[in-house]
Amino acid sequence: MKQFLLLTSFSFLVINAFAQPATEVVLFDLVHSGENLIATNGSNISAHKGYDNQPFFHPDKNVLYYTSADDAGRTDIKQYDFIIGTTTSLTSTPEREYSPTVTPDNQYVSCIIQRDNGAQDLGKVPVNGGSASAIVDHLVVGYHAWLNGNTLYLFVLGEPATLRRYTVATGRDTILATNIGRSLHRMPGTPAVSFVQKSNDSPWALNRIDESGGISKICDTLPGREDLAWMSDGWLLMSDGRALFICQAGKTKWKEIKLTSAFPLKNISRMAVNASGTKLALVTEE
Repeated sequence: MKQFLLLTSFSFLVINAFAQPATEVVLFDLVHSGENLIATNGSNISAHKGYDNQPFFHPDKNVLYYTSADDAGRTDIKQYDFIIGTTTSLTSTPEREYSPTVTPDNQYVSCIIQRDNGAQDLGKVPVNGGSASAIVDHLVVGYHAWLNGNTLYLFVLGEPATLRRYTVATGRDTILATNIGRSLHRMPGTPAVSFVQKSNDSPWALNRIDESGGISKICDTLPGREDLAWMSDGWLLMSDGRALFICQAGKTKWKEIKLTSAFPLKNISRMAVNASGTKLALVTEE
């Protein structure tokens, strides 16, 4: 039964990867002053037919990582240098890599690895390139976020999907919640990670997990939305699909911001902000 569930989950995700709409990664300059935020000079940096998604900035380098699919639907991790404007491949494998995330030591990019044998592991690749090594290879990991070098929060597929706290040194994992969104994020300047708790009969909540595993509510999300980005000063960004909104953590009012792009924006989803708060990457349909 366990093997059947694993293969079913894997097959579902592979089918989903082919069924995903073609998307692009658009990069903006950000200007943030008080409660005002302006995103300007939006340009399509992936410029590629098909699936380009899941942006993540390196905290120290002028590099944006993202997932990009080839014509056969197999994905690799790309890296875009936003100072010189060049794109190179971090991975080029016969497998499928998703969700690039820089590890706390800034030396690796952790990512989901879908394997042809039905496994879906969490692995890591050196930032300067090289072979991947496994971090978690016994769970069907969908998404992840690092709290520190020894603690991960994982979205694990199953019936139901679960949010788990995973200790790298011991391999211990603890289930904390179910029915969660895909956005797991380390909260800047705090020893905490955020996640979206979905509900069928109330607004979705953005929750915080502290170091001890305690969960508390931060605020309501935009209605029915799960993708977001944190800024280093504690402000939150979300989209309703057409526009971008900002909210201070702990507040309930979302404010639309000015967003200008030379590339048409449609069904905005995932997003990321660099550590200095000067760049915004978001995903839009082609």
